[in-house]
Amino acid sequence: MMKTKLKQRQTITTLLLLFVSFIGQAQLKGGHILGAMGLQSGTQTPANTLSVYIPGYIYSASSLKDANGDKAITNPDLTMVITGAGVTWVSDFKILGANYGATALLAFASNTIQGNNADVNNNLALTDTYIQPIQLGWHNKRADFVASYQLYLPTGRFTAGASDNSGLGMFMNEFSAGTTLYFNDKKTFHFATLASYEINGKKKDTDIKTGDILSIEGGLGKTFYMMNAEKTAPKGILNAGLIYYLQYKVSSDKIPVPILGIVETDKDHVAGLGAEINYFDIGCKTSAGFRWIGEINAVNRFQGNTFFLTLAHVFSLKKE
Repeated sequence: MMKTKLKQRQTITTLLLLFVSFIGQAQLKGGHILGAMGLQSGTQTPANTLSVYIPGYIYSASSLKDANGDKAITNPDLTMVITGAGVTWVSDFKILGANYGATALLAFASNTIQGNNADVNNNLALTDTYIQPIQLGWHNKRADFVASYQLYLPTGRFTAGASDNSGLGMFMNEFSAGTTLYFNDKKTFHFATLASYEINGKKKDTDIKTGDILSIEGGLGKTFYMMNAEKTAPKGILNAGLIYYLQYKVSSDKIPVPILGIVETDKDHVAGLGAEINYFDIGCKTSAGFRWIGEINAVNRFQGNTFFLTLAHVFSLKKE
């Protein structure tokens, strides 16, 4: 009898250690979409405009990295896609000398990545909704500045442990600030950086809490004015350059474990380098952009390639 109880205790202890080891490698994803910002990320769009846009986000994971940055899973065959419809409005109303603006995005996602689990499989469905109720933009001779608050509403389908979730099942609050620096008077050579800090709530019907996340993104680029046939006025504006992003889990995820209580996981981070090109046609007031970022130095998370396409039309709200 005593030997049986001893074996049972050893088995339970072994299972708990294995479970804790698994939890230590697990990471929970936040709502911030890396790659959504790049060149001139610290610049607000012009005042008295309403921009309607369609984003296309594709993330292809090539490997899963462990706590040492080594490959835990090679070729996970996981591709996440997000698209939808968004609107950005910038007014001439001033707050602290800045133009006030706001943004909203209704999005749909497939193969929604929840964390480090490659077992995800959902068709394109409504995901969490992005709302930016406050954006302030300042414009100076050699620099632009932005500051904003945004939140993610848990409108996507979520059940803890399910593989077909389209949302993350939690409210997310985020604060951002950034700048675009110009190196010449014509503002054609520029460097931008935008920092965002995400604070996450508990997941629906659980005590699971994703840690706070810091994201930094921007780029170094050049603006080219494409002139008309008569060389009298520009017909389009081309932006091209190198872009980057960094993301760090600032505080640990908190996951409740039977018997042990709340377990705090190891933190993750990732970096990415890539390129961006976008073109704005002045005549039809339409822009198209493409970004590619290849990830490096991932720890405790997937590493892969991010592709971001954007098509937008700008409506002028200026009174004639």
